[in-house]
Amino acid sequence: MKKWLYILILLLFPMQVWAYSQYIIPGGETLGIEVNSKGIMIIGFYQINGEYNKGMPNLRAGDYIIKVDGEEISTIKELTAIIENKVEEGQVEITYLRNGEERKSILNLIKDEDVYKTGLYVKDSITGIGTISYIDPETKIYGALGHEIVEANTNSIVEIKSGMIFRNYITGIEKSASGIPGSKNAKFYYNTQYGHITKNTSFGIFGSYEADLPNKELMEVASSNEVKLGEAEIYTVLSGEKVEKFKINITAINENAKVKNITYEIVDENLIEATGGIVQGMSGSPIIQNNKIIGAVTHVIIDNPLSGYGIFITSMLKEGEK
Repeated sequence: MKKWLYILILLLFPMQVWAYSQYIIPGGETLGIEVNSKGIMIIGFYQINGEYNKGMPNLRAGDYIIKVDGEEISTIKELTAIIENKVEEGQVEITYLRNGEERKSILNLIKDEDVYKTGLYVKDSITGIGTISYIDPETKIYGALGHEIVEANTNSIVEIKSGMIFRNYITGIEKSASGIPGSKNAKFYYNTQYGHITKNTSFGIFGSYEADLPNKELMEVASSNEVKLGEAEIYTVLSGEKVEKFKINITAINENAKVKNITYEIVDENLIEATGGIVQGMSGSPIIQNNKIIGAVTHVIIDNPLSGYGIFITSMLKEGEK
């Protein structure tokens, strides 16, 4: 009886098997990133004739408008076109999402001189830069950033409808200083597309890599328990499209954290001289130790840009395969 019970438990609770490859293509290349949101994101409000629109007390920054008078919209151009046809009625019914829940509200259209306005600041896409962490050569799934894309005004994660990664060329660096995160400056090549973005999560962005795979040597994936304190490297681009290696020192490891698994400090004098530490655009830069890929750069410590956090590469790989 006990034997059958044991077999039944195994059938009910199967072991999780992940499909990612044990050897992957390490990243380090800087990417152009463009995401289109699911609907029109409200990022703020403005006054019309000295007051806010009385027809929008239920709306909040971070809500997504998905319909206007029952018509589905996904761009600001579509929103504007419908409103222009409704100005004589003086109001529209909007359907919006908040935390995945669908809601409705009436929005007044207010005339200011010869223009009808809503009082809403909205956005339908976000463009930026980041670093690719890896490509799985078997599945052609890639992972980048190591953290979610958030809308800066609302600090909320962007619910994406579609997105793409494309060629990016670094033209300069604004250096980091205590309390001031620096950044990579870049030229975008929208016509040279590498792949699509299908997921935006706290572990990074993921999707299918559709260009030719980079001609690079595969690197073994390290499990989380292989990560050790001490010397390691990050791969990233500081100029043009050249991926370079820079020395770091891992100072702490937290296997229980969701994403901030690795704490490190920059020790490479060339990197410190060029950037002042971690800068925006480095997110996703792979972390290498003992010739294995162990993680990716995620966050800078603002008050000390020579230090930052990284995520285990296995966490990204598992998320990419879901």
